[in-house]
Amino acid sequence: MTATAAAPTSTSVTARHLWTRTRGLALALTLLIAAGITLAALRSDAQHGSLDPRSADQSGSRAVAELLKAQGVSTRVVTTLDEATAAAGPDTTLLITVPDLLTEGQQRQLHSATADSGGRTLLIAPGPPSLDILAPGVRAESPVPVRPRDPDCSRPDATRAGRADTGGIRYASPDENNDGCYSADGLPTLLRAPSAHGQGDTVLLGAPDLLLNHRLDEEGNASLALQLLGTRSHVVWYLPSLGDASATDGGKRSFFDLIPSGWRWATVQLALAAVLAAIWRARRLGPLVTERLPVAIRASEATEGRARLYRKANARDRAAATLRSATRTRLAPLLGVAASAAHSPEALVPAVSARLPATGRDPLSLLFGPTPADDASLVRLADQLDALEREVRTS
Repeated sequence: MTATAAAPTSTSVTARHLWTRTRGLALALTLLIAAGITLAALRSDAQHGSLDPRSADQSGSRAVAELLKAQGVSTRVVTTLDEATAAAGPDTTLLITVPDLLTEGQQRQLHSATADSGGRTLLIAPGPPSLDILAPGVRAESPVPVRPRDPDCSRPDATRAGRADTGGIRYASPDENNDGCYSADGLPTLLRAPSAHGQGDTVLLGAPDLLLNHRLDEEGNASLALQLLGTRSHVVWYLPSLGDASATDGGKRSFFDLIPSGWRWATVQLALAAVLAAIWRARRLGPLVTERLPVAIRASEATEGRARLYRKANARDRAAATLRSATRTRLAPLLGVAASAAHSPEALVPAVSARLPATGRDPLSLLFGPTPADDASLVRLADQLDALEREVRTS
């Protein structure tokens, strides 16, 4: 005699169930990985060696260094504050590629070393984080797009260069000694601030575009770059790095001080989104409202649908409680127990034991026991409750 295979129950784990549960997460992870790979591929070449005079990439500045070399001006790259301050002098132009990356302590050391050195300090796109110390009295205004602009000033270096690709951050200064060129909406994008003592000066350039390899041969970019960097016999090209020991400010800065402001704002936005999502989900957990079904469905379909919902929510406790409560409700009238006492173990369990003294089952554990540990235990509990009810009905 061949045994017939049992049909799978609604709580059976199938490949389809697993796929339904995990496909959303798998899709999100796939999209995230694909986006990361795409961005890395797009940015890997464009961002390599940005403003580095040793780099021949589009965003590098090797072409400027070669032109300076042809004019007899040497170019040396430094990556630490100690090297940059030690190189400051009357015959040196110190170019700082990312002044906003410097800490407050680094900025003060740099300003002390260059203020009376007699050399030139060229700041590339300095913003509010660095202007107060490196260029006191100068205020940064909203940036504008980079495009060819006329000098709009009488400075010899700008008038000789003519139109150049300028823009980016604009600068405002109440000091009449500061002269600006290449204005946009009434404010210069190139500003020169003479030193209060000596022959040095500080030059603020709102955008680095005219120093990049792929734009050097456009407009008067090459001429302006040479005149900004070629006034001294040496150019020290400072590429600030977070790995510089001086960036720690002697340990006075906390971890949160090192986080860029943009990341902090993004964290606040994500936290707000999480709170709104929690509120949205919580609104779905209101009280149950009974209503008549618009169509008639079979009891087996309703039972199986509810079982799948319980299984999806991993709610074995609720499923077991529902099964036990329904069994107790049906057993009470069969045993002569009042409906009000159907869910009282003191009243129902003795009545079951008296009706079926030799079943070998533990009515207390079946009707009022703990939550099953897994789905298989839950199915076994349902079978045992059905068997108990059948024995009571037939006894």
